[in-house]
Amino acid sequence: MSFLLLSVLMRLTHLRRYSLAAALASSLALVGMSQSAHADAPDVAFSADQTTATPGGTVNLKMTFTNNQTTDVWFVYQSVQPTWTTTQRPDLKYALASCSGEGVTCTGTGGTTIGVNYSVPVAPGTSRTVTIPVQVAADSGCNGNIAFYSYVYYEYNDSQSHKDGVFNSPTVRVNCATPAPAGAR
Repeated sequence: MSFLLLSVLMRLTHLRRYSLAAALASSLALVGMSQSAHADAPDVAFSADQTTATPGGTVNLKMTFTNNQTTDVWFVYQSVQPTWTTTQRPDLKYALASCSGEGVTCTGTGGTTIGVNYSVPVAPGTSRTVTIPVQVAADSGCNGNIAFYSYVYYEYNDSQSHKDGVFNSPTVRVNCATPAPAGAR
């Protein structure tokens, strides 16, 4: 009889243990799912109004920062600089001429690297977009590519959590200008 009672008690103990493990796993899964408000959208997305330019031309890069978290973003650090392969072509001359956007300011415009500052807070699910004209100098080399990468670091959840990453711009091909046909004026 005592063996039967002991057997029943052991089963109940195992059930409690399994129930506790299942409850803990469910809680962790729910916490993990609630971490991101819009996990399918990237933190930073780039686009360009064209993928080619000639010396003397301008390409407008658009860069959008999106708060994918469930709480406000209270601090954002972002920089934009040329990729290593772009820096290996010193004959390609260009400048990040300026930046514009609602709730956005930039530092270092006119050179090849800029810093981007966003007005905060950035509410969950909202975005800030900045337009950066890339001016290719008239005396620039050609038959080369210009591309940028952006490092972003931001804090959310009352600065208790942070996230960072590197994001790449589209590549802009600098083609040689087509000379005017002979006799055309």
